[in-house]
Amino acid sequence: MTKTISPREAASWLASGEAMLLDVREPDEFSAEHIACAASVPLASVGTTFAGMQIPASRKVIFQCLKGGRGETACLAAEQAGTGHMIYNLEGGIDAWKAAGLPVVGNTGQPAVPMFRQVQITIGLLIAGLILMGFSGLTAAFALAGIIGAMLALAGVTGWCGMALLLARMPWNRRTA
Repeated sequence: MTKTISPREAASWLASGEAMLLDVREPDEFSAEHIACAASVPLASVGTTFAGMQIPASRKVIFQCLKGGRGETACLAAEQAGTGHMIYNLEGGIDAWKAAGLPVVGNTGQPAVPMFRQVQITIGLLIAGLILMGFSGLTAAFALAGIIGAMLALAGVTGWCGMALLLARMPWNRRTA
């Protein structure tokens, strides 16, 4: 079972150097806003990166995400790596940290909704709309939904996402001076 830690207790541990904080959110989420002493280790790379980080065994490790779900997954992956560290999940993630009045480092020029989530929302709505159009008689919409799905799979395999590049040009994603 994953151990959790409150934001206040985590802040105390981090201030004393007793623990290390690993942020498992996506890089765009991290760059938009993060806890000052956190190191960015996206969830997908926790299994490979954590074991090679050479964190002293006496130092506690706290995983953190937005609300706690990905942090818990990271804790399980780290525990399976068997490094012998005391592993904790930041209860409520960065949202709880901010709710406790603790400081974060943020870039106010970043969008309110991270790019990764914008892509998920846009693709989901496009495919749902195309499926509805297909069931209403426009059979070509099914083919277009399939093409968009294939493009999404290609983005996952290659790391290049045309939708993210397009969304980055939208006015709400432009950095303000």
